[in-house]
Amino acid sequence: MKAKLLKNIEEKNIIAGVIGLGYVGLPLAVEKAKAGFKTIGFDIQKSKVDLVNAGHNYIGDVVDSDLAELVKAGILSATNDFSFIKEVDFIAICVPTPLDEHQEPDIRFVRDSVTEAAKYLKPETMVVLESTTYPGTTEELIKPILEEGSGLICGQDFYLGFSPERVDPGNLVYKTKNTPKVVGACSPDGAEVISAMYRAVLEGEVFTVSSPSVAEMEKILENTYRNVNIGLINEIGRLCHKMGISVWEVIDAAKTKPYGFQPFYPGPGLGGHCIPLDPYYLTWKAREFGFHTTLIENSMIINDGQPEYCVDRAMHILNRYQKAIWGAKILMLGVSYKNDIDDYRESPAIRVMKELRKVGAEVDYYDPWVPEFKNMYGQSGKSIEVLSPEVVSSYDLVMITTAHHNVDYEMVERNAKVIFDTKNVMKEIQERDKIEVL
Repeated sequence: MKAKLLKNIEEKNIIAGVIGLGYVGLPLAVEKAKAGFKTIGFDIQKSKVDLVNAGHNYIGDVVDSDLAELVKAGILSATNDFSFIKEVDFIAICVPTPLDEHQEPDIRFVRDSVTEAAKYLKPETMVVLESTTYPGTTEELIKPILEEGSGLICGQDFYLGFSPERVDPGNLVYKTKNTPKVVGACSPDGAEVISAMYRAVLEGEVFTVSSPSVAEMEKILENTYRNVNIGLINEIGRLCHKMGISVWEVIDAAKTKPYGFQPFYPGPGLGGHCIPLDPYYLTWKAREFGFHTTLIENSMIINDGQPEYCVDRAMHILNRYQKAIWGAKILMLGVSYKNDIDDYRESPAIRVMKELRKVGAEVDYYDPWVPEFKNMYGQSGKSIEVLSPEVVSSYDLVMITTAHHNVDYEMVERNAKVIFDTKNVMKEIQERDKIEVL
């Protein structure tokens, strides 16, 4: 089986399947198709399937013309019919792994996708989970489902592995194509074959580890590292505020050291799919072993409390202008979780909005990237259409929660009554009387 698959990979005689056509899955499907592999995308959302089959792109990291040309050439297609799994030789599972209402891993999308795929799994297929999850998911959850549902044996009839996604929406340098990849599989042969498949598609280095659990833990470490360091800088930022010191100036000074320091920056909280969620997957799994991840959990407490801290700061700012938070008109600039993208998954700005409304503020937002939003927690909203001097001056407080570059901050400074800049995006503006920075 190994020799046959390696030969088929070399000859591009592999049909690739990607389950989940979101921020991870669609770019991966496009890259596989561009590399010369016929690719079928699977998604339960008919709207996404229809858009792909029409050649219409909806993901920022995908080039519109690439998608259109691949679909037109018949190299890439999409379906919500999982019976087409029987046609593919490689399956990448790229479905969401959110938290449930108790802040514990919600892996139903992974479980349901694997259960459906198992019905049609044929021998000599490579199966790879890319969705971020807790260590042990591939071997403890996915392997038994695939074996029971297909009647096949892992390592003997099919190969199974884990290769964590490393998608950074809006990154202008690193995309799916050139980002290094980590692969761990349930057998050495599986690791060799799956790694070969990724090498045939991607330009980035493919680094093979000894098991899926190592690859799963590696992904958790990447994002927990950032969570902990952001938690540190958020706590330092709170202390600096009390001491009357600019944390932003402190960071600028510290990063002049050419070794031993990497700059992280404070903000209204953490957003995106990975960094705010991954530590919860790790702490949940750690409890199985009677282990408490104290440092990690403390950083999560700090970061999770940033939206409320920002609201508290906003209340104090308004108080200095003899304005109560109750009934105050507040304009938030930005609801996406990072600058210059339309992705608002787990956005801290949306949490800030919720907390402001809880204390009686009247809140609107302007975001040229997110004209409207609706998330899995039932929150929704629409951006004001035009950010004009008249609009800005009509609010008691302007609160910058995302550092978009296509906003006229000089106009905002000239017309706002007072500004709370949680991203230090106005650092180059010389007139500072009306600006308070997080």
